[in-house]
Amino acid sequence: MKTPNWTVLTTAVATAAMAAALSAPVLAQTATHDHSAAALHKLTLNQGRKWATDEPLRAGMERIRGLVEPQLGAAHAGKLTPAQYRKLATQVETEVGGIVANCKLEPKADAMLHLVIADIGAGTDAMAGKDAKTRPALGLVKVAESLNQYGSHFDHPGFERIRNAH
Repeated sequence: MKTPNWTVLTTAVATAAMAAALSAPVLAQTATHDHSAAALHKLTLNQGRKWATDEPLRAGMERIRGLVEPQLGAAHAGKLTPAQYRKLATQVETEVGGIVANCKLEPKADAMLHLVIADIGAGTDAMAGKDAKTRPALGLVKVAESLNQYGSHFDHPGFERIRNAH
């Protein structure tokens, strides 16, 4: 058996990774419902108005808020353990999964939601210890701030900002 040519293999992997990265903006603009495709846009309003929502999105965001907000005080005080952060991250990710599976937004609103979901994912990654550069407490803050961004950009009657997000 011949040993692999590591230079060729490394080049092939790097080329595939670069192609995937460059195709992300195109994927984010398609009509598919894939919240993992990273959009390179800034979260904005819909011509000065909040984006429309549906019941699965509103219910999921309320549940995420209900998970996150009560833990912020303990996080700020340094009282949450790594296991507690991991558990909370898993709970938030489960809710995000439900949102992704069930929400039916028009494509432009969906693209804006992708940005919020990506920020929530970055926060849960830090909470779960998957991002060594960001402390779990800062990941929780990122999720809370993402929820506030959601509330500022999406039409969700009664959704309350998290006051002690940072």
